[in-house]
Amino acid sequence: MLGGMDDAASLAGQRIADPLERAMAYVEDHAFEPLSLADLAAVAGLSPYHFGREFSARYGLTPMAFVRARRLGLAAKTLATPNPPSLVCLAFDAGFESQEGFTRAFKRAFGVSPGRYRRGAALPSETVAMTDARSAVRLAQEPAPVKKPALRVAGPSAVFGEDNKAGIPMLWPKLIGQLPLAGQLGDVTYGVGWAAGGFEGCFNYMAAVAITPDATAPEGLETKDIPAQNYLVFRLETDASDLHTQMQAAHRQIWGERVPKSGLKLAHAPDLEVYPPGFQPDRPSRIEWWIPVEA
Repeated sequence: MLGGMDDAASLAGQRIADPLERAMAYVEDHAFEPLSLADLAAVAGLSPYHFGREFSARYGLTPMAFVRARRLGLAAKTLATPNPPSLVCLAFDAGFESQEGFTRAFKRAFGVSPGRYRRGAALPSETVAMTDARSAVRLAQEPAPVKKPALRVAGPSAVFGEDNKAGIPMLWPKLIGQLPLAGQLGDVTYGVGWAAGGFEGCFNYMAAVAITPDATAPEGLETKDIPAQNYLVFRLETDASDLHTQMQAAHRQIWGERVPKSGLKLAHAPDLEVYPPGFQPDRPSRIEWWIPVEA
């Protein structure tokens, strides 16, 4: 953890109210210092789990991918100065373990090696791709947090990160093939997400149904107890077009804009996607997101 992080976060907070913009500004000021997801989450005043979700939803990059992109951009500017440092020194300053790794990353980002750029090759204008979070989507929001009762759910779960989160949909056939479960309550299905302890930048996801408090999960499935909680509740009215596109647009709105700007403190509790009985992805429907907040 960075020394003086609490003081730095406090000073940054006096300048910038938006937690995500505050973290981005901190990267700009400290790009060549050691930075981690936990460091930036502390500047934003969020847990690493919630910070990573909000940042990626708004900007289309993970926080650490943004850090790497800024370091490469600043390294390029340094190479353009009259007396740039050696490539090996610049590589270490930018957080790379070797000049070879730095060279590969630089060329992948800009299409030209750092050595060639230093010798005067043109570099494409520096850009960091940011997702437009304002995509049109029919997303309603409850005006105030809603208290939901405690819930026991059961289903298959796994740990996901940027490299394997495309595998989340594969959990649903594992659940559906075993329904109904013993002790199942209703036909609503839930996508449950929570922080993965010990895995920075990763999260747990469970495809689940509600079960009675004393029920147990069949072999191959797990149970999770979710306490009574206040939630920000969002409702997406879907149409028959591509569901993934609609959900991604809603996700960007929720995590990238509405939650950070709500002024509410997120609770250390699972968040839920809620699918109605008989949900079919190719038909118009309604999907809810329950985002836990402190009372």
